[in-house]
Amino acid sequence: MTNTDTTATAAPKGRGRRHTRLADVDPSATLLDVRDLKVEFRTRYGIARAVNGVSFSVEAGETLAILGESGCGKSVTAQAIMGIVDSPPGFVTGGEVRYRGVDLLKLSRQERRKARADRLAMIFQDALSALNPVFSVGFQLGEVFRFHRGMSRADARKKAIELLDLVNIPAARQRVSDYPHQFSGGMRQRVMIAMALALDPDVLIADEPTTALDVTVQAQIMNLLAELQRDLNMGMILITHDMGVVADVADKISVMYAGKVVERADVHDIYADPAHPYTKALLESIPRVDLKGQQLNVIKGLPPALTDLPRGCNFAPRCRYARDRCREDTPHLYQVTTPGGDGSGRTPRGSACHYWEEVVAQ
Repeated sequence: MTNTDTTATAAPKGRGRRHTRLADVDPSATLLDVRDLKVEFRTRYGIARAVNGVSFSVEAGETLAILGESGCGKSVTAQAIMGIVDSPPGFVTGGEVRYRGVDLLKLSRQERRKARADRLAMIFQDALSALNPVFSVGFQLGEVFRFHRGMSRADARKKAIELLDLVNIPAARQRVSDYPHQFSGGMRQRVMIAMALALDPDVLIADEPTTALDVTVQAQIMNLLAELQRDLNMGMILITHDMGVVADVADKISVMYAGKVVERADVHDIYADPAHPYTKALLESIPRVDLKGQQLNVIKGLPPALTDLPRGCNFAPRCRYARDRCREDTPHLYQVTTPGGDGSGRTPRGSACHYWEEVVAQ
């Protein structure tokens, strides 16, 4: 298991970084509070602003889904939270990532590694690539306990078996000696979940946890994550491009486009009444059984290059509602209230859309 920290945080000019400590956490503070996070990649083609002012929060027992097309900044946001952005070329240039009031971006490298071990964990997209093919899954699971808890090999193996049981892998005592290639895709994903849960994290980030899995296995993995979260009372961030995957799992949703959050709301509100044209287009592109034989809706065009973002709204070149103002003025995330999608009354939400601002003002 590698334990390198390759994230670079660009310190504000004129002053160095001030290190804080994990010991300073406030149990009453928000579990995870991301504020105005910015990440850029400095390439030969220019500066790509992959994450450009992203903010959200997650409480214990709550699931936040981050949705958007490939390249919108979802995974980079997760990597910045975990402190694993490759640098160079990636740099965290602004914002805060507060865990129980402590800004993780101001921790020393040693403290940051400790936070990744005990407080935050991540499930990566490709389990086959994330697991080492030359070591058994039991060895890789046990390494977490040997490295971070100082356990013996025998005790670490016992813990590995317990974890495989936890994620419902049959015959865990026998399979603990198997290698990653001996597991199916769904079972490998369960091993990755077990590895992420090994040290009882408070925050779990699941980055496309159902990629390349068939629909039945997708449902099994999502149900497993939901069950484990309830049992362990974790905060969870679920990153995906598939709005159908999170409908029954998420409590709230942040929709990202071109490095920014363009809409955030409770899950019921997003599905019942999307407030941003991009969210609306994503929902319309989901295949439906009641529209069998009809042509699927698509979002025309491509996301903009992050090294050459357009003026005004980044979505304007693809938006059917775009007007002159949209191509000139950048909309901020308007804070509004709408009738709750679950019938519970008016709920707060945000939408980075000039059209939405005008509708609310009427």
